[in-house]
Amino acid sequence: MPGDAGLPQPPATPPGPSGASAARAAGTLDVRGLPPVAENLFCWPDGRPRLIGSACRACATLAFPQQQSCPRCCGEDVEAVLLPAEGTLWSWTVQRFPPKSPPYAGAEAEFRPFAVGYVALDGGIAVQGRLTGAATPDGYRIGMPMRLVIEPFPRSDGTTVAAYAFAPGPAGSGGSLPGAPGETSAAS
Repeated sequence: MPGDAGLPQPPATPPGPSGASAARAAGTLDVRGLPPVAENLFCWPDGRPRLIGSACRACATLAFPQQQSCPRCCGEDVEAVLLPAEGTLWSWTVQRFPPKSPPYAGAEAEFRPFAVGYVALDGGIAVQGRLTGAATPDGYRIGMPMRLVIEPFPRSDGTTVAAYAFAPGPAGSGGSLPGAPGETSAAS
């Protein structure tokens, strides 16, 4: 995609499956050493993770994940941009039953409810993602500050990849709440 050649990428050298499991159990897994769940989702430009989106040069619409064309005007003059790492929880819910398989590959007995939500980032974009860091899946509230985190994500084949999520952030951080995710931006 034009404009993304200069964006830093996460390292692509994963530890072996047994090393990843042991490190995760010990709480010492460095997710920067894991391959990303998908290419061009995030990078580490200054040691902190950032999502990679796209911006239309014609109408300034932001999109995530990165797009080849603008979801608003259909123009193809888009560039890769780093999105803010902090935002505000716009809406959320708890997934209380196992998702349909595939893509969910876990056993029903292994399933644990988890929170998902939209986080409004500065610049007029809301990004959907898994929520993490609260004591329970019900420990979130609309309007709370959130920050981007990268966490290990185990796959059904035994490998572990790095995936993005949002965790509660310090008070005073975060973007403003947009009217609705689709009104000012295209979000995944």
